[in-house]
Amino acid sequence: MNLRGILSVASDGLKVQTKRMEVISENIANADSTSAKAGGDPYRRKVPVFRVTADPKTEQTSVSFVGVKRDQSAFGTRIEPGNPAADATGTVKIPNIDPLVEQMDLRDAQRSYEANLNVITATRRLLSRTIDILRA
Repeated sequence: MNLRGILSVASDGLKVQTKRMEVISENIANADSTSAKAGGDPYRRKVPVFRVTADPKTEQTSVSFVGVKRDQSAFGTRIEPGNPAADATGTVKIPNIDPLVEQMDLRDAQRSYEANLNVITATRRLLSRTIDILRA
């Protein structure tokens, strides 16, 4: 793989990790939300979806953000009879979000973002040194 390909792969990595962090941040922001109507469903956790493609000509692999899907796991419940979102039995559905899992996913996305950024920085440094050698 050439240096341009390396920069392209790392750039794709930055883009998908940015989208991943956006989705995770939205999940964290809605972790305590409930339905606006009694007995309704609260916010449902979102999961980012990525696609890996390979170009047979260049033998380069790329990753792209496809969209989000909804986590179909069950909602949690709390007994809060005074809550406007409570059903007839006083039960309130809460989002299927575990803030600890979201925090761990966010840290993983941040580290992946930093790794891709380090690849870009190292590649730029290598290109700069190569140009310096060719000038000499």
